[in-house]
Formats: sequence, structure tokens, C-alpha cells
Amino acid sequence: MKLKLSVISLTCLTSAALSAQKQNHPNVIFILADDLGWTDLGCYGSKFYETPNIDQLSKEGIRFTNAYAACPVSSPTRASFQTGKYPARIGITDWIKGRYDGQKAIKDMQTVCPVLPPENLFNLPLSEKTIAEVLKDNGYQTAHIGKWHLSENPLLYPQYQGYDINIGGCSKGSPGNGGYFTPYNNPELEDGPAGEYLTDRLGDECVKIMQKFKDKPFFINFPFYQVHTPLIGKPDKVKYFTEKAHRMGIDTIKNVFNEKPEWEAKQPFNEKGFRERMVQNNPVYAAMISSMDENIGKIIAELKRLNLYENTIIIFTSDNGGLSTAESSPTCNYPLKTGKGHIYEGGIREPLIASWTNHFPKNKVSDNLVSSVDYFPTILDLLQIPLPKKLKIDGKSVKTSFEGNKQDRGSLYWHYPHYSNQGGRPAGAIRVGDFKLIEFFDNGDLELYNLKKDIGETHNLTTSNKTKTTELVKELHAWRASVKAKMPTINKNYKK
Repeated sequence: MKLKLSVISLTCLTSAALSAQKQNHPNVIFILADDLGWTDLGCYGSKFYETPNIDQLSKEGIRFTNAYAACPVSSPTRASFQTGKYPARIGITDWIKGRYDGQKAIKDMQTVCPVLPPENLFNLPLSEKTIAEVLKDNGYQTAHIGKWHLSENPLLYPQYQGYDINIGGCSKGSPGNGGYFTPYNNPELEDGPAGEYLTDRLGDECVKIMQKFKDKPFFINFPFYQVHTPLIGKPDKVKYFTEKAHRMGIDTIKNVFNEKPEWEAKQPFNEKGFRERMVQNNPVYAAMISSMDENIGKIIAELKRLNLYENTIIIFTSDNGGLSTAESSPTCNYPLKTGKGHIYEGGIREPLIASWTNHFPKNKVSDNLVSSVDYFPTILDLLQIPLPKKLKIDGKSVKTSFEGNKQDRGSLYWHYPHYSNQGGRPAGAIRVGDFKLIEFFDNGDLELYNLKKDIGETHNLTTSNKTKTTELVKELHAWRASVKAKMPTINKNYKK
């Protein structure tokens, strides 16, 4: 009897020790949507899109209203998360490969663009220390599931950048035509059975990895391909949202934008057209959001089944603003101005939800500033892992913000010296407190806004507040010098 009791006691002690160990080493799942706008979720005000699982995650955690991507396009923001550095410091300032790799595009720019963009790095260097490498060095199992878009060279895919497992991460910036259904034509993802939908497949792969990793702390980087074009949803969901749009009387709203990209300087952003299209009504886009939400629910359900939910930090955000000013223009970011590809709020302000049971407050809304460069140091801080010696990053830990307290993380900066596919102009920006200043590189225009009073960036204050304008210009220029930001050059062949 004593022996049996001893065995039972030892078993209980061992289980308690393992439990304590797991409690001290929480899991992390970082979920990154692609091209999801600030108002594309129910908990951020959408009346058309349906996101019950993400909305519930918001109720179980903290939701931010002033969270930002480090760039208005994809690759640079992804680089900022992986390294904790501003894209300008790394040298990845446009999506990879960008429009300027093709000879025709370069030739076209010679006559229509006042300035020419600088070179853009096509591969995240191995010399950069990724968050996966730091966590792996500290005993974490690591996995990447979904979009990578940080290297053209296959030898620089996630499995060579600190991830034990890579599923679907390659050079592709989108699934391509038909790619949301198998065959995927993805070198890092085997094709599935006929009719399989990419988002469902990636959700299933995440469940399998959690089952495999369940006995030791893990970090899963899960950047969806959703909701990047091409717009392809599951037929049953498209049918549902088509009928919903009809019931709501929003199925006949005219798309005021041309289908062709508006990247050339001679086709500037259409302010009037954007204001006319202040509605979300695309049933295919809604279906894609619904599938993403459904799979986030699947992941959360599995965490709970494995008794891992309470010990898992979940962070959900997006890489840039919703596509709203060119191409298919499937969404609207109103009241924010413009969208993807623009340095205005619609291109860089993002949804951000963070959840960790008993550590983050429930159903709380925070207006603290957060940038995608901050997730790297924040995750390390939450896990009580010190930043490696000699590693210099730009991000600030916003652990205090995640815990629901007031925090001033300081100034935020952007550097996008390119013309975007969506009509965006080369520009830089800085936000300090409620003020945001934009400097356009093609003609030197300055715009100053008080975002607390004017979230839609409609009233330029440069004339009425010259002191603040001068102050922010000086700080922005000093920051650019500190990160050695590459600038556009004057185009001598430009024809006005």
C-alpha cells in the first residue's frame, strides 16, 4: 500500500511539475491575415462580414484601435515581425519582387513617374535573427504555416530561418489563379483531394502540428493567404453572402474604380470615388473572411481540447490595409482614408487582438499605439526570454499594453519609397501622439493630421500648425538617417 501511494504521489508530483513547467513556458500562436482591413471584422464594426470566432477571441482578450503595420504592402511588414526591425533598416521596402523587376515596368516608369524608386531587397538575409530562431534557441518548437513572401531563393524559406516545420511558405505572394483550391502549385504544400480549400487545409495542418507539439512549448507563425486576391471563396459561403447582400439592399452598389492597377503617377488616388464607395458588399470577399474565421475557431477548439488554451498566447492582426482603391477593390476601410498601398490610415492601420487567459484583460479596448515591429520584443518579454546580446531592434515591448494598462511606446515611423499597384505615391510618415505627418517624395508635399479629431485625414494642418509640422519633419528626417533609409531619385526623363 505504501509503495502504491508513493507511486501515486510521485505521479502527481511529476504531473504538477510538468504543469508548472508548461505554465512558465506558454505557447504562442501568431496569426497574420493578408490584406485584411481595419473594419473587416464584426468586432471592428462590419455589418456585412461575419467573424464570430474572431469576435469571441476579442471578448476573451484585448482589442486595439491604434495598431499599425510597418508598411502599406505585404513583404516589408512580414520582415518587421520576423526581425523586430523597421523595413527601411532591413532594405525590404516593397513587396517581393515588386513591380520594378520587370523591364517593361521600368521602361514605363521612365516617362510617367517624377521619381524612381530605390532597389528593394528580394530575400530576407540569413544574417537577420528571426523571432523563430530566438525562440528555438530557448527550447521552443517552431512551425510556419501559410504565406512567407520574404525570399525568392528557396534556400531562404522558413525552414532555413528558424522554423522546424514549413507548410506552404515560399516565394508566392498569393495563391495565384485557382490556387485557393487544390492543386495549389506550391512547392512547400502537397496537393490535397479534389475540392479541398487552401484555408481549410492550412487550418487542418495547424491542428496536426499542435497535436504533435502538445507536450513542449511551441511557437506557430500562421500567416493566412486569405484574403489576398484572386477572390475565390467556397461556393456555399458565396451563395450565403450573395443572398445576405440582397436582403440588406447593398448588392447593386457600383464599383467606381477601374480594374487595372492605378500605380502610375498620372493616375492618382480618386478621392471622390473612394468616398462614393463607402460600403462592404462583396460576397466572395465575405466568404473568404468567413473561411478564415472558421479555421481560427477550429484552432481555438483544438487548443481547448488539448487543455492548452489557457496557456497559449494568441495574437491576431493583418499585414496591411484592405484593398479598396484599385484592382478588384473588394472592401472599404471607411472611416479611414484609402487602403492597401497608401500611407494613409486605410493602408496601415490594422485590427489587433491579443488573448491569454488570466494574463490579458477580457473584452477590453485599448487605444495605445502598437506597430508590427513591436511583436518580436513583446513576445520575448511575455515569455521572459531576454533579447539576445548584440541584437539591435527597433520594436518596443508593449507587454504593458497587452496587460491592459496605459503605455506610451513612443513615435512610429513609415518609409515606402515606391509607387504601389493601388495608386499610392512614394512617401514617409511619422505618428507622435495624436499627430501624423506625411511627406510625399515625388513632389515634397507635406500633410499633417490630428487623428484623434480627424481619423479620416480630411483636414491638412500644415498651414495652421507650422510648429508641429516643422517638429515632425525634423524627427522623421533624423529617423530616416538613423536607419539609412534608401530614397527615390529624381527622374530626368519624366514628362509632365
